[in-house]
Amino acid sequence: MARLAKNSATRLLYALCAENTLSSSLSSSSSPFAVLVFENGERRKFSAGNLARAKEEKEAWWKEAMEKLRNIGISAHIDSGKTTLTERVLYYTGRIHEIHEVRGRDGVGAKMDSMDLEREKGITIQSAATYCTWKDYQVNIIDTPGHVDFTIEVERALRVLDGAILVLCSVGGVQSQSITVDRQMRRYEVPRLAFINKLDRMGADPWKVLNQARTKLRHHSAAVQVPIGLEEDFEGLVDLVRLKAHFFHGSNGEKVIISDIPADMEALVAEKRRELIETVSEVDDKLAESFLNDEPISPDDLEMAIRRATISRKFVPVFMGSAFKNKGVQPLLDGVIDYLPCPVEVSNYALDQAKNEEKVLLSGTPVGPLVALAFKLEEGRFGQLTYLRIYEGVIRKGDFIINVNTGKKIKVPRLVRMHSNEMEDIQEAHAGQIVAVFGVDCASGDTFTDGTVRYTMTSMNVPEPVMSLALSPVSKDSGGQFSKALNRFQREDPTFRVGLDVESGQTIISGMGELHLDIYVERIRREYKVDATVGKPRVNFRETVTQRAEFDYLHKKQSGGQGQYGRVCGYIEPLPPGSPTKFEFENMIIGQAIPSNFIPAIEKGFKEASNSGSLIGFPVENIRVVLTDGASHAVDSSELAFKLASIYAFRQCYTAAKPVILEPVMLVELKAPTEFQGTVTGDINKRKGVIIGNDQDGDDAVVTAHVPLNNMFGYSTALRSMTQGKGEFTMEYKEHSPVSQDVQTQLVNTYKASKAAE
Repeated sequence: MARLAKNSATRLLYALCAENTLSSSLSSSSSPFAVLVFENGERRKFSAGNLARAKEEKEAWWKEAMEKLRNIGISAHIDSGKTTLTERVLYYTGRIHEIHEVRGRDGVGAKMDSMDLEREKGITIQSAATYCTWKDYQVNIIDTPGHVDFTIEVERALRVLDGAILVLCSVGGVQSQSITVDRQMRRYEVPRLAFINKLDRMGADPWKVLNQARTKLRHHSAAVQVPIGLEEDFEGLVDLVRLKAHFFHGSNGEKVIISDIPADMEALVAEKRRELIETVSEVDDKLAESFLNDEPISPDDLEMAIRRATISRKFVPVFMGSAFKNKGVQPLLDGVIDYLPCPVEVSNYALDQAKNEEKVLLSGTPVGPLVALAFKLEEGRFGQLTYLRIYEGVIRKGDFIINVNTGKKIKVPRLVRMHSNEMEDIQEAHAGQIVAVFGVDCASGDTFTDGTVRYTMTSMNVPEPVMSLALSPVSKDSGGQFSKALNRFQREDPTFRVGLDVESGQTIISGMGELHLDIYVERIRREYKVDATVGKPRVNFRETVTQRAEFDYLHKKQSGGQGQYGRVCGYIEPLPPGSPTKFEFENMIIGQAIPSNFIPAIEKGFKEASNSGSLIGFPVENIRVVLTDGASHAVDSSELAFKLASIYAFRQCYTAAKPVILEPVMLVELKAPTEFQGTVTGDINKRKGVIIGNDQDGDDAVVTAHVPLNNMFGYSTALRSMTQGKGEFTMEYKEHSPVSQDVQTQLVNTYKASKAAE
């Protein structure tokens, strides 16, 4: 049947996809036959009975194909061994023929870390997709980064996956990023397995890690394996479901020897199996019934109960092993197939744009309209590569598809399956698969359909950038390549933003942290051969006045021919707090001391003068200019004369109005474990922040404060080092407020020094 699926049944499937058209042609025709046109142009008659049989055959085909498909992601804290684990999975499934390490001394590096930067630094920067076959099951895998700066890569991978493996280090335990990725898995309702890695290391304690997962991650979990020995004595594993011992032999652990449980471990195995059954029966009624009635529980019953509980996200089975030492990877692959859902067992919803965004449950099968989500973009050698997760229907090379978000109709020029940075051309792909298309212009998060429906998938959560840098190319000639690089990275990564500071003319790049931005600066240098200088962005200060000051200025100039004459009198004063405008001009002249046609020029002059205050050259805000008197000359007065008179009048009285500098103050909300609360609040005070709120959220303290932006640079790194990487914060603009006297003096002196240097 599976072989049939690859040829005739596949053809049949697409011939039958237009079910409605088919049935209508049957009913309207007097003949009891339907003619089907196959892809190769062959026409064949079907009687109603044969048609029903063909339908059943078609359904059996896709059911079998869907049940044998798994989409999984591998996520964890940095350095827990995700990429090493993926490398072993690819080796045992025959996708690669030799194993290379992440920091490969042989200069090759792991298959999934295809970027030079990844191989040099020994970290994963971009999530990479691949696929492999294990025991007749097709497994699509996405290996994701562990570093918190690349959190969007994890977000978008989990958004499109049906299941995940959470890798935990048996020495480090549940670390900060483990908590973050677990939170992301919850957000996208992804069923997961846990894999406690590195059991060969000194200080490995899987039971401590299991308890941490229960307390810190609030996992309802139990071990499905027991290690035979730990640290350098780690030899193999006992499967608690099947009650068999697994030993891994051969140079790369490829030979799995299954034998009976060692006699000295029988008591521990019995205890741990009972604990597993108890934990699962708390969330599975069928198993609970057998357990309470003291009926014998067969391995198959237990396996089915674990599968039901895992798919409903009520239970997390815990596997163990050492990916680096090639032990425990094959049983983990079995676990992926036994316990994680196939695409049909997961509920995916779309929003119907034609019905006011009504929620629609997708069938997840190849029968039905095409619905696919573009979840990741990459600039490949042949143009933009768009990764698609197909939720329903079938996509074929040469098909026309509609981008629902833009309404554009696009032809699929090339369809590929990804294996890290290599690709394999395919003709068609169906629901449940993850593929990539070339030459399709779209943004991350766009939905594609075949045009019969207007569905969009719910978008993914994109965190706000927390850090900015000023960036400029060293040579003027490389401006084109520089903007090309920034545009590309912005399209690929929704957390990477580029903006222009209007006042300073600097290009400002924003991202999730210092490493994130450093990597992009380095990629601009390597991939586009553009050297860029990185600087701290200029903080947007403002100036304002604090008291009323009078002005009376006469601008008079005679240089042969028509002269310039204009006199303005009046005062400037601060606007009341909460005023909707930042600059007000009022003409209170009674009579015609200044002809009314010159008034707009006077207002323009004051406005221009307020663009640059005399303290540090920043714009002056919250100021009201009142014109009370003046004088004009019948011949020499002009718009220019009055405009210049206004500019000089403003400068003359500005110092007398006791100006102050305003700085942007940010509303900062930070969350950190309670044990670091003292250190964190002390640091906020040191940064001249004002704490306005202190709350408790579970084991975390939530602190809200107003902190000057100028004191917030490098804060993400400082917060991580203060809280062992467990703290996180968000920052948004609140208001401009006056700086303290010492800061004002310091800013004025710096400004004067820079002016003198010019």
